[in-house]
Amino acid sequence: MTIRKLREQLRMGRSIYDLSLRVTYYARVSTEKVEQQGSLENQVQYYTEFIQKNPNWTFVQGYVDEGISGTSTYKRESFLRMIDDAHRGLFDFIITKEISRFSRSTLDSIQYTQELLDANVGVLFQNDNINTLDTDSEFRLVVMAGVAQDEVRKLSERLKFGFRQSIKNGHVLGNNRLWGYDKKDCKLTIIPEQAEAVRLIFELYATGKYGIRKISQELTRRGHTSLLGNEFNQLTIRHILTNPKYKGWYCGNKTQSLDYRTKKKAFLDESEWVMYPDPNIPAIVSEELWDQANAIFKQRSREVRTKSTSYHNRYPYSGKIICGRHGTSFHRQSFKTQKGETEFWRCKTYRQKGKDGCDLPGIRTHEVDQVLADLFEKVVTEKKQIIRLVLDSIGETSCGVDYSAQIGRIEVQISQIEEKKDKLLELSMADAITLQEFKERNGRFNRQISALEEQRMSLCQQEQMQKSTEVDPKLLEKALWEELDFTNGIQSEVVATILDHIVVLEQSDDKQIYLEIYLRLGQQASAHFQRGGLVSCNSPLKNTTRNMENRMI
Repeated sequence: MTIRKLREQLRMGRSIYDLSLRVTYYARVSTEKVEQQGSLENQVQYYTEFIQKNPNWTFVQGYVDEGISGTSTYKRESFLRMIDDAHRGLFDFIITKEISRFSRSTLDSIQYTQELLDANVGVLFQNDNINTLDTDSEFRLVVMAGVAQDEVRKLSERLKFGFRQSIKNGHVLGNNRLWGYDKKDCKLTIIPEQAEAVRLIFELYATGKYGIRKISQELTRRGHTSLLGNEFNQLTIRHILTNPKYKGWYCGNKTQSLDYRTKKKAFLDESEWVMYPDPNIPAIVSEELWDQANAIFKQRSREVRTKSTSYHNRYPYSGKIICGRHGTSFHRQSFKTQKGETEFWRCKTYRQKGKDGCDLPGIRTHEVDQVLADLFEKVVTEKKQIIRLVLDSIGETSCGVDYSAQIGRIEVQISQIEEKKDKLLELSMADAITLQEFKERNGRFNRQISALEEQRMSLCQQEQMQKSTEVDPKLLEKALWEELDFTNGIQSEVVATILDHIVVLEQSDDKQIYLEIYLRLGQQASAHFQRGGLVSCNSPLKNTTRNMENRMI
């Protein structure tokens, strides 16, 4: 029987208990404690008897979730199976205790109730006295589900308060498996044998001569192993080194809950952590030793994070000189002479395998500088055109678009639709239209608003991007003339902004160097020089972009 026909029966004065329905139930408890399991068994027994004693109803086996919170539906297997079975037409009506059993999320409760109604299945929230077959049930459901959701939020706040009070009262919270300690009734006591290994970890690391892997090996050598008799896990050592409890300090507020419904958390910056000496935590190492070890740990962590990026960003030719034989980048090396340090670049393959890997010669930084400076000075007559091309290309891509006008028009459209929604609600309250008509038209308006809001967001992002890329043409032109003055050598900033890459060609040897130079503006030039000789540009700058093969004049 469809929802429409069921509602017609109810409007004719018949009770839900008078209708011939296939009825099931949904039961849930949020923990797996013994007393909660008893509550669950009581729910199952009650609903089974309640449904079976009605002669007009056909009992359908119920759906039960154990130890699952009501704030999220995606983890509840029986609940989701019930939704699937509803679509398969296995029952007509569901009985459950209250909205918080169905879902404590307003969004979820309305969404699934509507989905069940679309599948011609009604729901009775017994304690809340809400029957979704009643025409006014949706309004009441919104109110009741909103109350349920607020209760979850309040519960979340009460739990946070409880944690704070526990800490204040000297109860140590957190992981029970803390190496070096035995935790019982929220109190920590030191395990002497394990504490000896903890002290050794800090002492070795604080010398600055031991890394985490080496400490793990040293612990094994001295007879300290994990609980399973294996070598210490490096991650365990890392956690020991960075845990303030080992110096007798409490450390909390490391994470923050993003959403009490999804329970998602974000790790906070160390500056926001709450740390203080806690007399309830017995220290295994001194504060001085802990601080010394952690200073070394932080310094090494910074070095690891910056090592790869600093190599590529510190020198102007990093990643820009390419081996013509292997396609790999040249890496920087240096050697000392009587005149000072000389910097040069060599193929990565040579560094790995020697001359058997790559026999192309290395190239010195000052040689590359001379090649580029000579090249740019030889095309000095082309500077005006280069600058004009840059200014024109920027002008073409940064033509101001009046995004604010487009955004304004969209906001007007949204306001107009919102007014239509208000009028639609008035019609519904006056019984001028049916509930079904209200749903369909209101849903259509909501979809229109969502589409317009997406357009508005996209336009706002484009407007912000346009503002961030606006350039003063006069200042840019002045800067370009200064940067293109190569009489006093070439600056690293020019390399970064103008040079795309240089290819060291295969015919190069220790005496003769052949290069192909590619600029970011799309030009290309060939260069050849002898070691100790003058630079010779064999070809002028050419534009390598499509349909632009003619020499620039």
